[in-house]
Amino acid sequence: MAQCVTKVELSISCENLLDKDVGSKSDPLCVYFISTGENQWAEIGRTERVENCLSPKFSKKFLVDYYFEQVQKLKFGIYDIDNKTIDLKDDDFLGYFECTLGQIVSSKKLMRPLVLKNGKLAGKGMISILAEEVKDNRIINLQVQARNLDKKDLFGKSDPYLEFHKQTEDGNWQVTHRTEVIKNNLNPSWKAFKTSLHSLCNGDLQRPVKVECYDYDNDGSHDLIGIFETNVAKLQEASQNATEFECINPKKKQKKKNYKNSGTVIVKSCQIVKEYSFLDYIMGGCQMNFTVGIDFTGSNGDPRSPDSLHYINPNGFNEYLMAIWSVGMVVQDYDTDKMFPALGFGAQIPPNWQVSHEFPINFNPDNALCSGVQGIVDAYRNCLPQVRLYGPTNFSPIINHMARFAATAAQQQTASQYFILLIITDGVITDLDNTRQAIVNASKLPMSIIIVGVGGADFSAMEFLDGDDGVLKSPTGEAAIRDIVQFVPFRKFQNAAKEALAQSVLAEVPQQVVCYFNTRKMSPPKEQKPEDLLDF
Repeated sequence: MAQCVTKVELSISCENLLDKDVGSKSDPLCVYFISTGENQWAEIGRTERVENCLSPKFSKKFLVDYYFEQVQKLKFGIYDIDNKTIDLKDDDFLGYFECTLGQIVSSKKLMRPLVLKNGKLAGKGMISILAEEVKDNRIINLQVQARNLDKKDLFGKSDPYLEFHKQTEDGNWQVTHRTEVIKNNLNPSWKAFKTSLHSLCNGDLQRPVKVECYDYDNDGSHDLIGIFETNVAKLQEASQNATEFECINPKKKQKKKNYKNSGTVIVKSCQIVKEYSFLDYIMGGCQMNFTVGIDFTGSNGDPRSPDSLHYINPNGFNEYLMAIWSVGMVVQDYDTDKMFPALGFGAQIPPNWQVSHEFPINFNPDNALCSGVQGIVDAYRNCLPQVRLYGPTNFSPIINHMARFAATAAQQQTASQYFILLIITDGVITDLDNTRQAIVNASKLPMSIIIVGVGGADFSAMEFLDGDDGVLKSPTGEAAIRDIVQFVPFRKFQNAAKEALAQSVLAEVPQQVVCYFNTRKMSPPKEQKPEDLLDF
């Protein structure tokens, strides 16, 4: 029987947050975590940061797979962000809330107090979480501009931005998207954006949508320029016939007899397209190709010594094997032939004892494939006594090796193949510049890279490659077009449940798969019909 999966969209807002900033208000952001074991949490996403606001309504939503038969523990942490680093340790903590997804879904809207790490209440801080089932996988691509907006600033023009609101079932308005602020401009053209049709109008093209135009102020007291109400059907029409929407300021309209408007908004483009989910791709025949890269450099220590990271203990395990088993057991379910390439790097290999940075660990240069996860484990155990651990630690050859296969798959017209490279390593990268270039190149291809750090070395270079704290750039300044690297230190999961490591490292993969294929408008090899999904 197929698992019962429902897509649920979570909207977050807060009230009365702690004020941690001197001379201004907190700049809050919400971080969403899922439980991966006892007291273990994996970060899944973040909302936008709202400046100078103690009662934020976050426009970014979290899309969650809801499994009726599982207890899905979630945590929402609120932080005051005053710098550009991704690390939350240097940000003020405003409180958190833990619950299960089932609690949110059964309440529809859950409102609870935030607590601090010591268990005490975070002042009067409250969090509200609204859950809505998502049945519509269409998205809307919108680009808008405005003309002749009111001048609101004394010493300059206005700094306008737009907020889009949808009307909820009870008639209230909920913010669904906030554009960027354009400084000092009464005729702004905002960047194109996309949002789910469900978020904007519950998939109903006739449902009212309210658009509010504000003049941004640093202290958070943004001035209303004007408002108009419309719906998605009218936005589509307006993009074709150049209709302009009048921004009306209710107070001005009341005061001035000859008031016309406070500016107009023009829809430059409005497209509705279907966006496939990870399950659409998998169930539609997309193959996940899994490859392992294993670090055989000298810094791991002599495999015969119990101090070595390659030492296989009396129970038949080491950190390398545990990482292979943990990630491989999940990924192999998505690969029909279950034949996986396994490569080593950083060792001198027989018969000439030359250092190699991409050798098949089964020593078959014509076929590096291993049968199943067990085949990788067997090849690794067999390889270990036959190589000399050496160096340096070069990642780029293995990344480029896999990228060649991904580049071939990228030529196909449908989303038939995606590649996952698991690199297990003990430490510092020697070829950091080449690796950065290799990752930036690979970001254009159907592949993701997971790095598991074993041992207790300094992994700061790995954190740098994980594009979570800003966009990774090549040495020449070229930016990665998407984040494809996920790094985790194995030690963090040493005492956690055996599923915890896989859940953490694979958490971003579905999103990366969807991002790659949807941006290229590639559909699954075979479309799923509703009757195909009924597997009882």
